[in-house]
Amino acid sequence: MRWIELSSRVDGEAVEAVSEVFTRLATGGVVVEPDLVPGVDDGFALGRLASVRAYIPLDAQAAGKARALEEALWHLRSIWPVGELEQREVDEEDWAHAWKKHYSTFRIGSRIVIRPSWLDYQPSDADVVISLDPGAAFGTGLHPTTRRCVELLEQIVRPGSRVLDVGTGSGILALAAVGLGAERIVAVDVDPIAVDAARSNVHLNQADDRVEVLQGSIDAVRAGETFDVVVANIIARVILELAPRLTERVRHGGFLLVGGIIDERADEVAASLERLGLVLDRYVDDDWITLLGRFPGSA
Repeated sequence: MRWIELSSRVDGEAVEAVSEVFTRLATGGVVVEPDLVPGVDDGFALGRLASVRAYIPLDAQAAGKARALEEALWHLRSIWPVGELEQREVDEEDWAHAWKKHYSTFRIGSRIVIRPSWLDYQPSDADVVISLDPGAAFGTGLHPTTRRCVELLEQIVRPGSRVLDVGTGSGILALAAVGLGAERIVAVDVDPIAVDAARSNVHLNQADDRVEVLQGSIDAVRAGETFDVVVANIIARVILELAPRLTERVRHGGFLLVGGIIDERADEVAASLERLGLVLDRYVDDDWITLLGRFPGSA
């Protein structure tokens, strides 16, 4: 059997949106290849651009899928720098390994290292290494708010913490919490494909005893359960819809961490959370905003 490799060069901020579009059409997996440039961490840093690749069978539906993907990228191009769709045919044996060469180990935050499962990495004593299957392109670590959420989790997750991850995607934030010492993590997502991806990555990291992955939104979590950290790295509209239910899941002294908020909607989201009693810190990364909230008087 032959396959078509579809790829596009995109701005780092657009990676997650483009990956989601690719995933809808690609049964052969999606992979993100970040650009690496000389840097201080392990000799490299993430560049501004990345390549998103997907593989579809060369069959009667292939041309239609490629056209649908081109149209979707055209719409995304009005928001972010997204390159043209490139196509090439590959053989079965080439496809089985082609995507692996496009993925590298990289660091986000000061301690978290994302490692493809087939690559070796020699960690330092302080490193928290997360193995991710890049075939599941939900939460790659490239988006500015994903990186910012990881950095803030490094500050607020303590050994024994209980963490709720709403919209977990690949499970990257839930697994970061595991590595930082959290005792119990509940991860939820409405997308069944994301749930499967997160469960696979949890198993890959031998974290099944600490991470519970559920399909659904926040209502899928056991009634009345509260957490030291509630994180929702999703989009402004959903954060606004869930705001009361997110805040009621934060235990006294805990934190609410929300990201994926485009700058134009940040004030609206912040005002909603402040009306619910939270005191907020705001973090700006290009056009993206992350908010860290706590109830006043919390110690």
